[in-house]
Amino acid sequence: MNSPGFNIAAVERDTGLSKDVLRMWERRYGFPVPERDANGERCYPADQVDRLRLIKRLMDQGHRPGKLMAASPEALAELAPRRPQATARCLPEDTAELDALVALIKAHDAAGYQQAMQQRLARQGLLRFVQDTVAPLTIHVGEAWEDGRVAVFEEHLYTELTKRLLRQVIASLPPGTRRPRVLLTSLPDELHVLGLLMAEALFTLEGAQCIPLGTQVPLVDIARAAEAHRADIVGLSFSAAFPARQIPGLLSQLRAQIPPSTTLWAGGRGVTRLAAQDGVRLIDTLDDAIAALRDWRPTI
Repeated sequence: MNSPGFNIAAVERDTGLSKDVLRMWERRYGFPVPERDANGERCYPADQVDRLRLIKRLMDQGHRPGKLMAASPEALAELAPRRPQATARCLPEDTAELDALVALIKAHDAAGYQQAMQQRLARQGLLRFVQDTVAPLTIHVGEAWEDGRVAVFEEHLYTELTKRLLRQVIASLPPGTRRPRVLLTSLPDELHVLGLLMAEALFTLEGAQCIPLGTQVPLVDIARAAEAHRADIVGLSFSAAFPARQIPGLLSQLRAQIPPSTTLWAGGRGVTRLAAQDGVRLIDTLDDAIAALRDWRPTI
């Protein structure tokens, strides 16, 4: 039986490549080569979607599409960017427990995964659970997806189950009553929300007032929200998948749109290699985020 294909809208969502780009590449380069469904609509096989996803990642690293289209699968794999070294905080000495959690996801055992995570939360407490389980596990799952050991749908399952757990935990915490007021969000094309939820959990533990906007908020709306909520801090999350070369310019634009008295933070794996930038505090780890929050408080 043939494996199911994906329509063009699904491929656009999955890869970040617009429908116009997909059609243009089809005409110009002869790839992708979609099939047609019963209604004559484009239908992309899974292996082509995998290749498109890799091409998009390589383009974000500066490679030209024409060269990538002509490359063999082996050559594309060689070009794939090597992962930066994670911080010591995110690399526990023994990854066996993380592997066991990933194995539950790969076995599609949602109930078993949820039970195991609840047990770790009860044993570790929220602070250690976020820092020593969720943060390194998110990196672990991301690396397994990059290496082909975890399928896309399995990575999505991990994300959805972990989001659900973190949101439940945050909802059970007493709301923060102390400043700073921290607005947490991400920019358009940044879909990853786990970093924001981890930060919200830790900041709420510290008593800060968090204003979560979710992901993919346009710059102008972030600036309006910061003014409406009288935010002391705007915190943005960038995953490793976000095009790093775009981040400094976007941060400069937002910095110009929010009041000088509002602090701008940018965190996540997407900022680990960025140079320092005026008016922006770059935050590499969750420990750095907590330190930044505590540094801010003596100023009030």
